[in-house]
Parts: sequence; structure tokens; C-alpha cells
Amino acid sequence: MNYLKASQHIKAWLNDYCDSARLSGFIVGISGGIDSALTSTLCASTGKKTILVNMPIRQSANEYSRAAKHIENLKGRFPNVESIEIDLTAIFELMETTFPHETVENQLAMANTRARLRMTTLYALGQTHACLVAGTGNKIEDFGVGFFTKYGDGGVDLSPIADLTKSQVSAMAAELNVISEILEAKPTDGLWGDSRTDEDQLGASYPELEWAMDFSGDENELSEREKEVLKIYRRLNAINKHKMEPIPVCLIPSSLLE
Repeated sequence: MNYLKASQHIKAWLNDYCDSARLSGFIVGISGGIDSALTSTLCASTGKKTILVNMPIRQSANEYSRAAKHIENLKGRFPNVESIEIDLTAIFELMETTFPHETVENQLAMANTRARLRMTTLYALGQTHACLVAGTGNKIEDFGVGFFTKYGDGGVDLSPIADLTKSQVSAMAAELNVISEILEAKPTDGLWGDSRTDEDQLGASYPELEWAMDFSGDENELSEREKEVLKIYRRLNAINKHKMEPIPVCLIPSSLLE
């Protein structure tokens, strides 16, 4: 892939979509990870208003620091970039005191609640400033293993990098001079309040999952690890299919409408 030309294509697509929507620009949640770093850099390169939002919820120091450094870097490079920081920790902890005990004890439910709280924040700010909420999901997350929160980071207006694999995201981010701290960091969704990485949660690396997504050969020729990765990919793809397909609608037969 010619990453410079591909980034210019995405930039033009973002501009066209924003113009057709008759809005002023883009709003991006910044996590300290490479996906949000690339998305925000692409949005900033359009020249339109780009608002970067840091929304810590009991965030690790490393994640917070990377997000803050990236925001300052983009503000220094692009005059159309501004930032807002909203610490959502107190709101999240109030929700913990309000939710039923069994919900608070469900770690996955509360991790996803963090993502949905951030989505709500982005849409409130986006509507305030007439900006589109730009998604940060990549191809393997959005269309392969469904590694995102439904109505959390999956709740967006448009997806600039969803046709790029994680490997391609990394390469394009390097081409566009994303800061080294983010380029070198291990991918993590930052929803658990600990040091677990995406690979810890998924059971396979992004290059492995990208291989599985494209695999169409003879499974009898695979190594044991390749068979294991293919099994992981297929399981995740199946259980998260509901995130990646349109919401099912129960259609009423015409015979019942008479």
C-alpha cells in the first residue's frame, strides 16, 4: 500500500462527507492508542475543526500520558485542532453506587459501561460543536473479531480507518509522524483499569488474526498454532456477529396487516 496516497484518499473522503453533512468538523476520543492517534491525525489533516477529547476513567498513567502527548503534538502541528479533557471517573463511580451489585461485580459489563459513557460524552460535545463523531475501529476489530463495545466505541458517525488492518494502521501512523510512544505501545483497549493488552484478551496477536481473516487454504497443512489461531478467530467472529451486522428487524407478514 502507498500509505501517503491512501491517507490523502481518506482525507478527501472525510472532507467530502463533512461537507455533505453540512457540519463543521470532527470530534475524536483519544485513548493513547494507535487507532485513535491515526484517526485524529487524519481528521486534523483535513483542515476542518478537529476536537480531541481525553476522557480518563481511572486511567493508567501510561495511557493518560500517551493521550496527552499526542494531543499536544497535534495541536502544535495543526492550527485547526483543539482539545477538551473531561475526567469521567466520578460519574463512573456514581454509576457503580447506583447499579445493582451483580452488575458492578460483572467486570465485562462495567468495562463496556466505560466505553458507552465515553460515547455519550462524545455525542454531547459533537452536537454542541456541530461535529461528526469519528470512529477509531480498524478492519480486524470492526469486521473480523468484533473487538469493540456495541454502542460504545462502536457508536460513531463515520469510520475513516475501518478498511485498514491493524498492521496497516501502524504503518500509516508512522508515515504520518504519530509520536513514537504510541507507535511502540502494545495495543490495549484501556477499559479494565489494569495492564492487560488486546492480545491478552483475544488470545492471538493482530497479525495472526489478520492472517486468519484472509485464510482460505487447506487446513490440514497448518501448524498447530495456526489451527489454534483460526479457531480463536472463528469463535470470536461467530459470537460477535451481532455487533457487525444490521440490527435484526421482525417484519410483519402482509397477511397480518389486513
